[in-house]
Amino acid sequence: MTQARKVAVLVGSLRKGSYNRKMANALIKMGIPGVDLTILEIGDLPLYNEDLDTDARPDTWTSFREALGSSAAVLFITPEYNRSVPGALKNAIDVGSRPYGKSAWQGKPGAVMSLSPGKMGAFGANQHLRQSLVFLNVPAMAQPEAYIGGAAKMFDDAGDLVDDGTRTFLQEFMKAFATWIDMFVSRQTVQQE
Repeated sequence: MTQARKVAVLVGSLRKGSYNRKMANALIKMGIPGVDLTILEIGDLPLYNEDLDTDARPDTWTSFREALGSSAAVLFITPEYNRSVPGALKNAIDVGSRPYGKSAWQGKPGAVMSLSPGKMGAFGANQHLRQSLVFLNVPAMAQPEAYIGGAAKMFDDAGDLVDDGTRTFLQEFMKAFATWIDMFVSRQTVQQE
């Protein structure tokens, strides 16, 4: 078995009782073999402004870029705001992609999970985010897709998943993602040799 790969988890919602954060924590609790999930906070990142991206750039930008850069892969868990991703997540994408030519996203395998109380499972945000990932050269896992609806009834008061079917789907999704990550990490190792 391969060593667990460090995966940065970006949660698109900043809300205290966020279903997306509950999902991230549920995935961490599952302890999926092959992945070591860590939430990379995005709520304290100042809005990206190229004028500030000098030697005196905000420390939070630097620490975010370094944490992202040291991760083998990235998992996005996002709600949908107005058929797209929340502003905080878009800002994190922008911060990580700069300065020009030094993107911390470059070549990192990724996966997208969208979650909402509605039946469409934040489909619009999921697809819109994938458009940005193409430009960032983040190869996003295509299958299985994860558009998860009904989030308001998915967790108990402690934030644990209450549905065995959802738990089984998530385990399969994460196993596929672990395989996806290993494929890209193996390619990078061969290219470096």
